[in-house]
Amino acid sequence: MKPRILQLIDSFDQGGSEQQALELTRLLHDCGKYEVFLASLKAEGVLRSSIENLRLGDAPSYPLQSFYDRNAVTQLRRFVHHLRTSRIDLLHTHDFYTNVFGMTAGFLAGVKVRIASRRETNGLRSPRQQHVQRLAYSLADQIVANSSSVKHKLLEEGINEERITVVYNGLNLERVTPPANVSHEAALRSLGIPGVSDSFKRFVTIVANMRHDVKDYPMFLRAAQRVSKVIPGVAFLLAGDGELQEPLKQLAAQLDLERNTFFLGHCEDVAQLLNVSDVCVLSSKAEGFSNSILEYMAAGRPVVATNVGGAREAIIENETGYTVLSGNDTLMAERIISLLRDPAKARLMGKQGRRVVEERFSSVALLRNTEALYERLFTTKRLSHSNESKLIEREAGLSHR
Repeated sequence: MKPRILQLIDSFDQGGSEQQALELTRLLHDCGKYEVFLASLKAEGVLRSSIENLRLGDAPSYPLQSFYDRNAVTQLRRFVHHLRTSRIDLLHTHDFYTNVFGMTAGFLAGVKVRIASRRETNGLRSPRQQHVQRLAYSLADQIVANSSSVKHKLLEEGINEERITVVYNGLNLERVTPPANVSHEAALRSLGIPGVSDSFKRFVTIVANMRHDVKDYPMFLRAAQRVSKVIPGVAFLLAGDGELQEPLKQLAAQLDLERNTFFLGHCEDVAQLLNVSDVCVLSSKAEGFSNSILEYMAAGRPVVATNVGGAREAIIENETGYTVLSGNDTLMAERIISLLRDPAKARLMGKQGRRVVEERFSSVALLRNTEALYERLFTTKRLSHSNESKLIEREAGLSHR
């Protein structure tokens, strides 16, 4: 009988953790080795359509406003009941909220294998949240870190190294493969910016949400201002949505970037966006392991990113891109300028980046590494159960004598 595994995600909103969890769900379903279930804390989101064809059943949701109110207890009881009645063998959670909610429910339901995840180094969690998450980790058999940098952070927090497994993010390369024979102008029209190629010939792109200060868009805009003063005909494409968009538009105006800065909002067609880009950038103050960097590299684009989280585990310095210190918009601008001035080097970096993703960070690698973790934990549990049974039989035999 196939092991029954459940992936618990926070929501179906556009985000790195959500994309990775849903891609993993699809891969596990398609490989045929497991009976796959899905649940969420929030039922809505633009990514929900990406898994509708998998026929994963009801995919119930357990909405929370807080961990500390009556509704949280109600939702916890519902999820415990679902885990028991569905006879789930393995529960895998993917971020802070699902770790806390899911590991608690999994422990109460007696799920045999419980796996939590960590996808960030710092910058998002309060001291109280960090304490609550450590309690959740204590209920997990294993914690998946999506980079060695994240693993190091967990070690600093006192997590035993034997309980941590690094599984890098995996990218479905089709996501960044644009349709054939689409002109540059047509691609720009599909992104909602027709006619821009009449004025601009070079494009610098950033893909990051505008919900958290940790993405540090102001750094990107300061670098963009410096680049604009040196490189004629350059435009900047900002793909991401969130409540910070309006303040960022105001900052762009203050930096005299209104004419050549385009706020695209949520971008469905990442392949077309990256296809028209010459250089791709990430300016975060903190990361775990950036999906955006993988997408840039897989699309064959050179990368300039801040040296945070697992950036240096993906980017090979001066071969697939450059890393700069967080906040150093001067050096970021210099790196962008050097790539715009040397298109041949930029193209070579992009080709090498694509190769690195194919070899180390593809969906195939994600599935292979996750399956290895699951099978190792199932084997450990079976051996543990077998040893317990033998001990009980031995003690029963001694008692009988």
